Amino acid sequence: MGKFKEEATLKLFEKGLITENQFEEIKTYRNLNIFSLNAELKLFLYLSVLLFTSGIGILIYENIDSIGHIAILSLLLVVIVVCFYYCFKNSKGFQKTETTFEHPVLEYLVLAGNILTCIFIGYLQFQYKPFGEHYGLATLVPTIVSFFCAYYFDNRSVLTIAITGLAAYVGLSVTPQDIFNDGNNFYASQGLSYSAVMLGVLLILWTIYSRRISLKIHFGLVFLTFALHIISIAAISNLTNYDVLTWIIFALVLAVSTYYFYKASYDYKAMSLYVFMIIYAYIGANIVLFRIFENVDFSQIWELFIFLLPAYFVGSIIMFIKLIKKFNKEIAE
Repeated sequence: MGKFKEEATLKLFEKGLITENQFEEIKTYRNLNIFSLNAELKLFLYLSVLLFTSGIGILIYENIDSIGHIAILSLLLVVIVVCFYYCFKNSKGFQKTETTFEHPVLEYLVLAGNILTCIFIGYLQFQYKPFGEHYGLATLVPTIVSFFCAYYFDNRSVLTIAITGLAAYVGLSVTPQDIFNDGNNFYASQGLSYSAVMLGVLLILWTIYSRRISLKIHFGLVFLTFALHIISIAAISNLTNYDVLTWIIFALVLAVSTYYFYKASYDYKAMSLYVFMIIYAYIGANIVLFRIFENVDFSQIWELFIFLLPAYFVGSIIMFIKLIKKFNKEIAE
């Protein structure tokens, strides 16, 4: 890593982007071998929030009969009020551009307060049903709160919770273990598949609109990441549908999605978008290829097919590596 940084700095100097004095100062600074604990400390803060909120959940589960519902809800409400009191008191207020707290701990107080708010509303609905049988409102309300907190306090972690809540309101499960199981069931429910695609399109449109009005432009990558996964998974899940028209429609959806996110990955210089775009496109292309040739009789050439199969996968891996290197080189220029 040190050699790579030295070469990168040398290239900047050779291109005339930095002066000789700046080049020497950078070399002197790196020779001090100073390293930052910022990422590690933020990771521990994030883990502490997760452990705290998980502990609250376990406390509720194990002592629900002895403590009482009112006491638990009151305790949750007090903690939520304290978290948001300090956050509002120390925030700079809503701004369209990227903002940060003076102390990074407050960012995690926002996250803790938001997660506890979701727990509070969910527990309140489960026990007392203030929304009646409209359980969707119990999902929509914390989602709205999460979007407000994400934009007001400029918090990406809370934004992911908000988008996840919005997907859950639509009817999608976006946890990793539920992506391809019956929780989403795209294949059985065409309406859910189209809802997923529409949700992804809405996230893309909101990203484009936000960029046009310069509203939290740095949130764009979060929205696009969710849109890429939601649209691609919905499309790929329907490529195996026996209805010819359906899988052709979703093949076109995946093709359009691949083209858009190919452009977006260069626009945002986002390696994550580019990598997942290639993976989804590769999976989809192979399924479509199989669907096209599923009625072809390979009995006469099956030996040749088996012989070429390893070469195909090896070639795919080599091509994937070349594409990643090419992308990394182009966005670095």
